Amino acid sequence: MRPQFGLALVLLLLSEWATGQGQVALLDKPALRQTLAQNPPCCVVDARGEATRRAKPIKDALAYRSGLRINPTATVVVVADSDARALATARALNQAHPGKPVIAVKGGFAVWQAMLIDAEPKHGVQGSTSFVIPRNTCEQDAPLQQLMRAKP
Repeated sequence: MRPQFGLALVLLLLSEWATGQGQVALLDKPALRQTLAQNPPCCVVDARGEATRRAKPIKDALAYRSGLRINPTATVVVVADSDARALATARALNQAHPGKPVIAVKGGFAVWQAMLIDAEPKHGVQGSTSFVIPRNTCEQDAPLQQLMRAKP
């Protein structure tokens, strides 16, 4: 698929979602990243086999089972062992909860993990103003060190 067609597909799906029709889409990593940047997910549904879920759990994901009842407030993301299983699960969720977009992750767990790693904030980046205070370092007695500005 050419990039123009992929972008057109994402834009078409987004326009249909905006009208409340609710659609199912199988998205690869670039399309998934673009879609989730505009429509953050409300929940992730893990439709992988039980042994796979236990071996490599997805944090805060709901394990899929037949008749799963959710209250989707935004985009639902489905991760499965195969693209066909992800699409079938996404279609089942779409029928049970019409009107909300449901995305099946093309490439399954590996693509979803890559998305999570890409989304993690990078620490120690030059020019960054954020920092982490290690645990048990905020003592109330006399300080071990004092950082002072050198006089010009």
